Amino acid sequence: MAIRVPRMIKKSFTSGDVPKGHFVVYVGENQKKRFVIPISFLNQPLFHDLLSLAEEEFRFEHPIGGLTIPCREDVFIDLTSQLRN
Repeated sequence: MAIRVPRMIKKSFTSGDVPKGHFVVYVGENQKKRFVIPISFLNQPLFHDLLSLAEEEFRFEHPIGGLTIPCREDVFIDLTSQLRN
């Protein structure tokens, strides 16, 4: 079974290099990884579930300064892959 890595993983972007129509989230339980994802994900119910997790855990105090989503990286990649299809 092939594993498709979504295009949203953009490690080469710096903090000022986020393309128009995208935003940054940090994902992971211990080690946080930075992802640049399309704003269109905000319209998706599955992504709303992740935002609810972030709200429950962090409220408005995100430790890295950006939106932090408290889930495993592999779960996040699986979910965002579904959103792209």
